[in-house]
Amino acid sequence: MPADAPPQTTWRNPVKQKLAAGDAVFALTLTVASADIAAHAARMGFDFLWVEMEHSPITLETLRNMVLATRGLPAAPFARIPVNEIWTAKRVLDAGVYGVIFPFTSTPELARQAVAACRYPPLGSRGSGAVLAKFCWPGGENCYHDSADDNIVTIAIIEQAQAVENIEEIAATPGLDVLFIGTSDLSFSLGLRGRQDEPLLREAIARVAAAAKLLHRVRAERAASKQRRAPSRSPRASLRAPRLSQACASEGSSRDAAAKRLSAPRKSPER
Repeated sequence: MPADAPPQTTWRNPVKQKLAAGDAVFALTLTVASADIAAHAARMGFDFLWVEMEHSPITLETLRNMVLATRGLPAAPFARIPVNEIWTAKRVLDAGVYGVIFPFTSTPELARQAVAACRYPPLGSRGSGAVLAKFCWPGGENCYHDSADDNIVTIAIIEQAQAVENIEEIAATPGLDVLFIGTSDLSFSLGLRGRQDEPLLREAIARVAAAAKLLHRVRAERAASKQRRAPSRSPRASLRAPRLSQACASEGSSRDAAAKRLSAPRKSPER
């Protein structure tokens, strides 16, 4: 390797790998501001920890302590930020999370903003200042920037009627890894006051799932075609033709249930 070549890492985010393979991914929601609880939860068999910063008193300082407490443990720390903004994502990314969950991502513009917030220029708009994140990163701090661009999981929550209307464009956003359906807020947005057994809500869920599955199939076919033509493609090319995973909360569960299930779009959600 030339002396001026950028450092390389073979580490891959296990959550991204499982989603790409079509496997189910499980998370535990943390709403208690305790690094001790986070450390214990990270050993309980979940794939990642959903650190809840929209509907809980967890602060950035607590999140930093949770990241340190779970360093090297099986479940990776993700954070749901309180609002879809670049600066809110930047702060949790600099604290060392492996994934960012963006609430109320209801337009294609917000979906693109979420993706840009999780990547450094020229791929995105993330600012450079990840001291703790580099220190805690499994791939090593010397290759953090490239590794983070490839491995941070970007999750958009679909929880408004507007998002359902725009779902085909949102799902087509390059770099978006997961659509998570927030069925409680979506029910309220549809005028159903949180009820989960309404046909209108089921229709909305089905439309989101269909958009994700269709796009995944198209992208998978394109990726396979490109791989056949250029088998030695650079790993970073995956950012230009990413896979989209789809996540559904079960109809009978609250958006803030302790366990959340993410499943790849090729698998139909249970009804």
